[in-house]
Amino acid sequence: MKIAIIGAGAMGGAIAEGLIKSEHFNNEDVTVSDPCVETRKHFADLGITATPSNQLAAQGADVVCVVVKPWLVEQVLTGLRDVLDYEHQMLVVVAAGVKSESITAWMTKDTKMVPLFLVIPNIAIAQLQSMTFIVPCASASAQQTEQIKQMFDMLGTTLLTDEQHLGAGTTLASCGIAYAMRYIRAAAEGGVELGFRADDAKRIVMQTMRGAVELLQATGLHPEAAIDLVTTPGGVTIKGLNEMEHAGFTSAVIRGLKAGAK
Repeated sequence: MKIAIIGAGAMGGAIAEGLIKSEHFNNEDVTVSDPCVETRKHFADLGITATPSNQLAAQGADVVCVVVKPWLVEQVLTGLRDVLDYEHQMLVVVAAGVKSESITAWMTKDTKMVPLFLVIPNIAIAQLQSMTFIVPCASASAQQTEQIKQMFDMLGTTLLTDEQHLGAGTTLASCGIAYAMRYIRAAAEGGVELGFRADDAKRIVMQTMRGAVELLQATGLHPEAAIDLVTTPGGVTIKGLNEMEHAGFTSAVIRGLKAGAK
């Protein structure tokens, strides 16, 4: 499968990094386009084709991923419309808040629409650990949907969803990775106050979070059931949890997620 990534900034670059690290894709089958000379050099040094031309990048690709800021999507897509092969190529748009209806209006050519997918990964895709949401649009077949899902399955975990839930998925996983990092920062700062060196505190917190995730995945336990395993009556864990709840921990998380989804 040949993949073109139009826009190799933070997210587009992370996707390219993931494709390079994955054993399922050959470097020669990945092309990025970006206006930044330094960005192109970085990816060329990693062994993939890098060009300033979006049109050249898209030609011959099986999947064309447009990964640019939302306000640039229309300009970039209309620049690609005449070079895309609507019979043999698939279009992936990674841009929060851009609707399929708008993309269809921009890209319909001679009453035909290129197979379209709205996709929201997170930056952990660079480490093959993304939580990626995929919305197949009306122009996409079941076979094409499976191809796109398989592609992103190799870069983490995927969920097929509908456009109505894409905003919620964005705040829960794409924005959510920043929320998780904010917890790591806060807990690490607390660790310093408890007497650990900053780097040691960060390492302790990251391993603790990794262990929590692995435990839940391995056992299938509800988080609250897993919490019950370590909360001795009258012990320090329940005291710490209750103090966090007094400060509005759960409420703050939910309010933050809902604010991000607006």
